[in-house]
Amino acid sequence: MSTTYKAIQVTRPGALNLVQRLLPEPGPGQARLRVEACGVCHSDSATVDGSFPGISYPRVPGHEVVGRIDALGSGVQGWAVGQRVGVGFLAGSCGYCEFCRNGDLVNCRNQEFSGIHHDGGYAEVMIAKASGLVSIPDDLLSTDAAPLLCAGLTTFSALQNARAKAGDLVAVLGIGGLGHLAVQYARHMGFEVAAIAQGAGKAELAKKLGAHHYIDSAAVDPATALQGLGGAGVILITASGGKTVSASFKGLRPGGVSIVLGVGPEPIEVSAMDLIFGGRKLEGSLTGNPATGEATLRFSALSGISAMIETIPLERAAEGYAKMMAGKARFRIVLTMGALT
Repeated sequence: MSTTYKAIQVTRPGALNLVQRLLPEPGPGQARLRVEACGVCHSDSATVDGSFPGISYPRVPGHEVVGRIDALGSGVQGWAVGQRVGVGFLAGSCGYCEFCRNGDLVNCRNQEFSGIHHDGGYAEVMIAKASGLVSIPDDLLSTDAAPLLCAGLTTFSALQNARAKAGDLVAVLGIGGLGHLAVQYARHMGFEVAAIAQGAGKAELAKKLGAHHYIDSAAVDPATALQGLGGAGVILITASGGKTVSASFKGLRPGGVSIVLGVGPEPIEVSAMDLIFGGRKLEGSLTGNPATGEATLRFSALSGISAMIETIPLERAAEGYAKMMAGKARFRIVLTMGALT
């Protein structure tokens, strides 16, 4: 077995470099993975551009990671060498803080983020905390599973926790990396689905993904259009931008909720009248815990839901990252490290 492995590391903000590293040994509570695939996500910019507070370099980005365990540290139970597993944005909960003890693993006080606080999956090898691992179903390819560990989990978890019932109108704003998965999940969960995007160009795709309605926000007011359909019980905001949230918020029916998934610098402004009259809500949703990650993968496999992906070898990671940041990916780029299962 080789004592070195390839990795793409950020040496300073904006600089992605291919390097050769010495093979590390997993510590207590850790697993070493031979990475097979890693999705390229917009959140990787927090590492590449240095926008996350306190990040230190060099650092390997990547938090949509699928690989096989090839070594386990002491004290790890429930996982085996050779098992195919995934790692998402959340690197693993501590198990002892007040939030963990109350079952809220997402908001663990000691939670670290993959590819930010420690090295991620733009590499042939990754060290991962065992408490953050997700089991990968046998009937999902590693390249197909990778984007579901962040983009899939984020949208699936938000819809699962939205308290909407089958038959309710659910709107997905933005048909991109997150939105094209959200439309599929919403349709297969039994909701009436309205897809919202700018221009008529994505209408055919939205219908193909499962949307019952397409709303061109460049041609009509999305809130008015949603009210014309009876009002949305849930609006899933997968695109970034405060004005985007404000423009659609009035499309909620009484008791409805807008859930923000897309992160951007623009502030979100909604009228107190729109909040109070009708008891409407505005929420944010980060991601889900490992159990929800496994539910996302199982549901995807059972329903035939998949991300639209483009695969490129690890060595071309900088090219793939630049394409994603330029908005030219349709819709997820996945890095591959060799033989896939």
